Amino acid sequence: MGKESVAQLMAGSSREDRFIDHLVRAGKLDIEGATRARRVVEHSHVSLTKVLLELGLVPERELIAEFETGLRIPLATAEEFPLEPVLADAVSERFLKEHHTIILAAEGESVTVATSDPLDPFTTEAIALATSKRVIVKAATSSDIEQALRRIYASSEAQALTPMGAGGATEVSEADLERLRESASVAPVIRFVNTLISRAVEAGASDIHIEPFERRLRIRTRIDGVLKEEEPAAIELAPAVVSRLKIMSGLNIAERRLPQDGAVKLAVRGKEIDLRIATAPVAYGECAAIRILDKSSVPLDFTTLGFDAIAQDNLAALLARPNGIVLVTGPTGSGKTTTLYAALTRLNTVERKVLSVEDPVEYKISGVNQVQVKPEIGLTFANVLRSFLRHDPDVILVGEIRDPETARIAVQASLTGHLVLSTVHTNSAAAAITRLLDMNVEDYLLSSTIAGILSQRLVRALCQQCKAPVEMRAEWAQEMLKVGLVPTGKPIFQAQGCPACNGTGYRGRTVISELLVPDERLRRMIVARAGASQLHSAAVEQGMETLRRCGLRKVLDGTTSIEEISRVAQEEE
Repeated sequence: MGKESVAQLMAGSSREDRFIDHLVRAGKLDIEGATRARRVVEHSHVSLTKVLLELGLVPERELIAEFETGLRIPLATAEEFPLEPVLADAVSERFLKEHHTIILAAEGESVTVATSDPLDPFTTEAIALATSKRVIVKAATSSDIEQALRRIYASSEAQALTPMGAGGATEVSEADLERLRESASVAPVIRFVNTLISRAVEAGASDIHIEPFERRLRIRTRIDGVLKEEEPAAIELAPAVVSRLKIMSGLNIAERRLPQDGAVKLAVRGKEIDLRIATAPVAYGECAAIRILDKSSVPLDFTTLGFDAIAQDNLAALLARPNGIVLVTGPTGSGKTTTLYAALTRLNTVERKVLSVEDPVEYKISGVNQVQVKPEIGLTFANVLRSFLRHDPDVILVGEIRDPETARIAVQASLTGHLVLSTVHTNSAAAAITRLLDMNVEDYLLSSTIAGILSQRLVRALCQQCKAPVEMRAEWAQEMLKVGLVPTGKPIFQAQGCPACNGTGYRGRTVISELLVPDERLRRMIVARAGASQLHSAAVEQGMETLRRCGLRKVLDGTTSIEEISRVAQEEE
């Protein structure tokens, strides 16, 4: 768009126009998004704030922060939120929750409110009419307001939402079941769950954990691999919240004695999000875990995942093979599946037929035939693999090798000219070999089919806006030298904390890895059934870079901190 077009776009005079202009200048909104927002506001008469959020043009926290600099609308601080309701006789709790607004204080002829939409005049006009006071407006995120309102009105809301006792899981009577349905469908519970999910998505969380205890409902989110505790909710809300999640994901709300798993798709802040919801009976009711799969934030290329040029070249050489088994190993949450999807994306060409069998199919890839296993009807990994071999594939992805039958069929598939990709749950690359031997895979077959084994971990990356330099300590330098790294004399960095990283000092994650590619000596050791430690030592002698060394190298280049590597990759013998 030319200079004249930009000038014309930014020539608005209303408060909304001025705010859009400010967002463009601040780099929060591009010209195309600004034009789109103006058009929607003009034709729908919906608040600009709502338009920007629902179209996913600006994240809520960034948008709220810009009200102060763009329109001189101050931000409400945490200290300003009251401990008890203010003017509760004039403005109802229901009104405040519906309009994401909270009354902060009432002094003399004025009342101060915080709202998530300062551009919507209806809320402030209604409060002015109800209180006969002048309204001073401040801005706050809807999640902060919801959290404060829950705390303020916790006692009254808890009384209204007590469908059952908070004790252990028991059979549910028809009357109790009906109360559960009703409580899970009331507006406060729906808003509570929706706010919880949207806030977690906005923060980049991968999981939400809802855990009932004797006197509180603990809520934790996992961000960059680390659990963070949120403000607890009233324990009386637990049955209604879990029931709401069950209704959303199509689970049986009457069944509280057995674990259940379900899934649901949601649109959050204009993005399509897949949720995997699991419930289980515990001492004080039912706990729930929500896995957040944000397709828009998943990088499916090795560079974005954090693999350096050498690691990418080695992986490319493995993936170029016409046959063999390539394994990715590591604990739960180490990014194994994402790495496999990145490999599939590279292999997914017109010349290759690619089939995958997964549990579950987390991300759909155009051009890849993906099968979701269903053991209850006999659709197991092994059965699907047998069927795959009759479809003339070039590449087969097996979500996980978890039993001897699947392991044997995967080996046979690689022997008959197929490239097989899969995962195994072990802590090192060498341990994956002994795990397959324990699954009764013949040693001579395994030695001839293993093309390579990648072991990986995800470590938090330092926030580039606030990371602080620190001098290399003697023990750190000694650790570097121990793994063959020479400190450069330059400072390394440690976590500091700023608003951009929510005070953690870290923002995003990167991968550290070790890649075992068997040579002739290692293949002979596999046939001889050598132990994992012996295989690991031989691979290091062969030239394999260990997880620890890879991590320390990323400390030297300023990507992460030595504390983070010590947390994720333990010191090697």
